[in-house]
Amino acid sequence: MKILKRHWIAILIGIAVLAADFIFFSGQKGFYFIIGIAALIALAPFLTSVILETGREKEKESMFLEFTRNLSENVRAGTPISRSILQIRNKDFGSLSPHVKKLANQIAIGISVRQAFKVFAADINNRVIARSIALITEAEESGGDIALILESTAKSVSEIEDINKERRSSTYNLVVQGYVIFIIFLIIMLVVQLEFIPLMLKTVAEAGVGGGDLGGFAKLNTTSAFTSSMDTMFIVLILIQGFFAGLVIGKLSEGSVKAGIKHSIIITSLAYLITFGTKIFI
Repeated sequence: MKILKRHWIAILIGIAVLAADFIFFSGQKGFYFIIGIAALIALAPFLTSVILETGREKEKESMFLEFTRNLSENVRAGTPISRSILQIRNKDFGSLSPHVKKLANQIAIGISVRQAFKVFAADINNRVIARSIALITEAEESGGDIALILESTAKSVSEIEDINKERRSSTYNLVVQGYVIFIIFLIIMLVVQLEFIPLMLKTVAEAGVGGGDLGGFAKLNTTSAFTSSMDTMFIVLILIQGFFAGLVIGKLSEGSVKAGIKHSIIITSLAYLITFGTKIFI
């Protein structure tokens, strides 16, 4: 992912918030909560970019379907594929338009269709489109029925798009369930951390008041160091669980671990802010 100006601005704002946190809130209850806010500010543009990139990938596949259909109609009418590309280069293909124009410009200056299509596929960097382009270039080079290949390619891309839509629709409930399950897990962990463990330590301490073997154990386990280490263990466990839960949700819903990164960021951010936000008010 290319780091843009807005990313740097968000990072600088996040650093400024973090610096202010260390200066004004160090040692206070909201210290770690504000650290999470600073991290979220810095990461928000990257999360937005990932979501937009996923949307652009879907749009490119959809527009490539339209591109192959237009190309197929021209070739079926008897126009060579190279001239067909030149004829349709000014049509609106959404986010694919710059790539189509570049493809047409390369052909216009004498670059072979095969080589121009290779550059086209490399620039788009999409697996579905890359496989389709490979079929088209092989057919063009071997002298096969290019119109038939284009129609078959369009049909194949259309079927893949329909399958992806059906999968996203069928896995929507799984995505919702994934978030709900994690929220329930988070609530249980918070109850254990904020209610059960303090109650357990209090009970052990009271049991050791009369002396005996429990006294040393109670003294050891009621120290702030022990409580701090338990808090750290819980937050690390929650964040790890949230990160991998997000990856699983992305894999199930969109068939890509990369797509799960956005879910991981959302879930871990939510878990961090809820965990430390709860401690501020309790």
